[in-house]
Amino acid sequence: MEYQITLPKTQAPVTLQELLTEQWLLPKKMRHLLRMQKGVTVNHMPATFQQTVKAGDKLTFTLQEADYPYQTLALGDPRQVAVLYEDEQLIVVNKPAGIKTHPNEPEETATMANHLAAYLAPQGQRPYVVHRLDTATSGALLFAKSPLILPLLGRLLEEKQIARRYQAVVAGNLSQNQTITKKIGRSRHDRKKRIIDEARGQYAVTHVEVVSHTAKESRIYCRLETGRTHQIRVHLAAIGHPILGDPLYNPQDKKTPRLMLHADQMRLRHPFTDETLIIEALPGLW
Repeated sequence: MEYQITLPKTQAPVTLQELLTEQWLLPKKMRHLLRMQKGVTVNHMPATFQQTVKAGDKLTFTLQEADYPYQTLALGDPRQVAVLYEDEQLIVVNKPAGIKTHPNEPEETATMANHLAAYLAPQGQRPYVVHRLDTATSGALLFAKSPLILPLLGRLLEEKQIARRYQAVVAGNLSQNQTITKKIGRSRHDRKKRIIDEARGQYAVTHVEVVSHTAKESRIYCRLETGRTHQIRVHLAAIGHPILGDPLYNPQDKKTPRLMLHADQMRLRHPFTDETLIIEALPGLW
């Protein structure tokens, strides 16, 4: 597997070792393999980790497939892929409501990962899951296109450097911005559900910004500081404003045809180009 990266104009001269270790924070095992297998060239010439690299240099990384196992995906329907952003290393797609992020069984073919595998196959590329959206949630979904960038995106997500904003329409008159900090745990009575569990639950923070409100419903933005399962859905239900169309946390709503939750914006710094990406999944819920 071969991947090429041109260092951006903002790149100051550093050794290859400093670039991989201190700037990109490549995992130690990956750096070791690249060094031992002589898996990096600079401007098409064999490279040492001590040599200097600078803006405009073309780096080529060769990864041995056996060192990076990949669970083969059945090919889905590439027509289901709506690309919001794409480059050689990553892709953001607009996931429709009702489609799973990835398969749980090998025979599944109708998830977003399956469809993306079919879209990328003609380019000889594969999708790697970075994060997930609930099946009922629509919007911006990020995938890596190489095992080189996958751990870097995972680290950005873990360190809360990938900002995600969601649109939601909730029941009732929610008139004030607020931050919800209730801990979330697993329901012992329904494996699909999460509950507020201040004693044993995981720390969770959701920031709520009100866009408009009436006596019956409110339009809001939610920003996640943590990424717990069903976090927004559980938090909003806990303050008495469940999301419209939510079969788990607002089952009395039989009229709304879908869960009114949409990941409408993603913001991150590209690990390799240092560019700030602001990606919007439009149209949204309003």
